[in-house]
Amino acid sequence: MSVQSAAADVDVDLRQLFASLARNWLRIVFVTLLVTGLAFAFAWLATPYYKATAKLEIGSRESEYTRPPGTNDDDKPILDEQGVATQVQIISSPDILKQVATKLNLDKLPEFDETLKMSSLGRVLVLVGLKSDPFDIPPDERVLNAMHDKLNVYAVEKTRAIAIEFASKDPKLAAAVANGIAEAYIASKSDAKLESNAAATNFLAPEIADLQNRVRDAEAKVAAFRAQSDLLMGGNNSVLPTQQLSELSSELSRVRASRAAAEASAESVRRALQNGGSLDSVPEVLSSDLIQRLRERQVELRANIADLSTTLLDNHPRIRALKSQLADLDGQIRNEAQKIIRGLSAQAQTAKAREGQLIADVNTLKAASARAGEQQVQLDALQRDANVQRQQLESYMASYNAVASRKDRRYSPVAASLIAQAQVPSQPYFPKIGPITGAAAAASLLLMAIGTLLGELFSGRAMRPAAGARFTDIEQVAMPAARTEPVVAEIEDDHSSFASYETSMASERRPERQPIAQNETFEADTVAAEQPMPEPEPKPGPSRLGEIDVDRAAEKLISSGAARAIFVSPEGDEAAASAVLVAREVSDAGLRVLLLDLTASGAASRPMLDSSLFPGITNLLASEAQFSDVIHPDLYSDAHVIPVGTADPVRAMRAADRLPIIMQSLTTAYDLVVVECGPADAQGIGRLVGDGTEVFLSMLEADDQVTQAAVKLIENGYPNLTLVTPVGHEPPGTPVPGRRSAA
Repeated sequence: MSVQSAAADVDVDLRQLFASLARNWLRIVFVTLLVTGLAFAFAWLATPYYKATAKLEIGSRESEYTRPPGTNDDDKPILDEQGVATQVQIISSPDILKQVATKLNLDKLPEFDETLKMSSLGRVLVLVGLKSDPFDIPPDERVLNAMHDKLNVYAVEKTRAIAIEFASKDPKLAAAVANGIAEAYIASKSDAKLESNAAATNFLAPEIADLQNRVRDAEAKVAAFRAQSDLLMGGNNSVLPTQQLSELSSELSRVRASRAAAEASAESVRRALQNGGSLDSVPEVLSSDLIQRLRERQVELRANIADLSTTLLDNHPRIRALKSQLADLDGQIRNEAQKIIRGLSAQAQTAKAREGQLIADVNTLKAASARAGEQQVQLDALQRDANVQRQQLESYMASYNAVASRKDRRYSPVAASLIAQAQVPSQPYFPKIGPITGAAAAASLLLMAIGTLLGELFSGRAMRPAAGARFTDIEQVAMPAARTEPVVAEIEDDHSSFASYETSMASERRPERQPIAQNETFEADTVAAEQPMPEPEPKPGPSRLGEIDVDRAAEKLISSGAARAIFVSPEGDEAAASAVLVAREVSDAGLRVLLLDLTASGAASRPMLDSSLFPGITNLLASEAQFSDVIHPDLYSDAHVIPVGTADPVRAMRAADRLPIIMQSLTTAYDLVVVECGPADAQGIGRLVGDGTEVFLSMLEADDQVTQAAVKLIENGYPNLTLVTPVGHEPPGTPVPGRRSAA
């Protein structure tokens, strides 16, 4: 039997599938017309409802002439999306709805109070408990519930406008309720402002009276403290001691500078006289008029001496008289310089005495200024407290005057206005006969078509064999008998760990039937089930090619420490039992074993998983799965298995170069990796061979096919080839605890 899954062996016949619509057109049309008629009757007989809409604008309505001084519209916050949503909830609040219901007497209309005109069907539903009794609900609550069901208040997108929709059987009532709700909302906002103004005046009046008393007391304290402390204010808004201290400090600095200048000048003149230097460089000498005249007389006498020296000798009486006068002038100049020194010294002494007096006055004023500073701090605190209370009083008085005027005139501008009144609708919004009927017709037609297609698909009549699916007959081959003793009893044992494999192989050896009509297939299966099973063929005798059994093959792998075991089965799927049995034997010995199934039919992995629909090596090569997705546990041992998989084999073989990498990864994770290659040749297993690899040739009968396959493998580089046969293997009779029995 082909190992392809059932999903891969069949395909959907679209022609047969859609032909079912033509075969069942009468039923489809009948159901569609029936549903369409029922929808039309419902729309025609349903009570029409009319919907009216009123719109409100949320925003400031204050006039610039009535606005309090010092404020403008920019000072008021603009309602955002949350603010508008809050107003929507206020509009639909029970208080406003009660006002409208009372004003329009809605409690007297059966549309809003079911108890006024209750239908017989409603009474029956109440009696059987399928509907709550409206008489148990208070009348006001019944009206409010009915209004809520018919009311829809929402904010118009991207605006600060609110729409109020109300539906009713009476178009005039729908418009009246929508307008009534809008007017009640505006009136409630106005009343709220009036109440707020009244509350503000009631609060501000006693506060203003109290503040006036406190301001008066604070200012009295300031005046009393100022008089008590004798704090006189001078220029620059400072107390008098501080101002006097500043002036004396300036005078002291000036006197000190004058004294220092006088002392310096006297010292310079004194040094000039003592050293016999010229007095022309001293500023005080140069500034003396007498000394300047004496200097001019000296110049004149020197000029006369120079003129007479040309005609007279130095001892001439006239020249000697002129020189005597010149010497007298020098003495007079020095005497005048001495007088200047004494004047400067006296000036310095006077400045020094003045400096001492000023220092004493400054020290006295320092103490007075310190005391005045402390008193000024206390005075400033009292003055600051009085100013704060005075400002608060002025603010309260301004607010009180503005609020009191609005309260007296009952003027309260509301931040909302009715921009569109609800008009009496002329056309009902429900039911729309055309759209309801059309939607019912389209939906019923579509559902009937889908139901017909699904019924045809699930019945199997729309299935056909898939393109490329092959159904070939496989000759039934019986498992050979053991060499030492018959194993018929063991094979019949339900606890055999390879029973599922033999059962599967036996079913595979049954010839498959070609696809035929459905009724013929059913009859053929019935006849086949009634026919007796064919007699088992005679068991062949033992072969003579030196093969070993499964137990010795497992012992060889364990003792040699092999990491890979490559199994080649030239006889086909039946011989793949060797790889499965060896993997299970090594796993039972306590090693971590993984079996990789590389057969085309999945003959090695299917008996370990009881299915061939698991993802496997083809999915891994095609990059459709990871290692964790393709490794599955053996149902009958501790070994793991990677099946063939469900991906496209052609696409998977394009990535065959990845097999060495995959084998290396598996060898790292497991103690032994068993690979069943099917009827492969030496070139086919070349990608799988690595360090620590043992190559086995699995055989059932020692015929020429097996001999030729062994010779080719030996000639192509595998001289240590080992032949192994599953014939005669006796698995343990008792299953391992925790494992599922193959039976």
